[in-house]
Amino acid sequence: MDAKQLYEKLKPIQEAKGYLFNADMSYTMPLLENLLVNKERYGYMSCPCRLAIGTFEEDRDIVCPCVYRDPDVTEYGACFCALYVNKEWNDGKIEHKTVPERRPAEKVMKAMGLG
Repeated sequence: MDAKQLYEKLKPIQEAKGYLFNADMSYTMPLLENLLVNKERYGYMSCPCRLAIGTFEEDRDIVCPCVYRDPDVTEYGACFCALYVNKEWNDGKIEHKTVPERRPAEKVMKAMGLG
């Protein structure tokens, strides 16, 4: 599977849930490619914008779509990496703000090899 195939597979599933992919394909396709890299590396599609710890159980919260996507999109119109957005975000009707990290600091530190 390549990024375009992944896009075509996930698009209708996510749109049915009210989520869109970022309309900037030069941004979206590399994120999808990195999801596939992480699937090859770890055996699961961990979020391409976060460091994974390396085990499914510890990274369950960042398996895409991560558990933080819903509150991020609700509050900011986009998830942390802006792969998933809402219509208003894609249409430029809301400001594109930096989404803060919601993953607990202890998991971030462990993924960095510091915890």
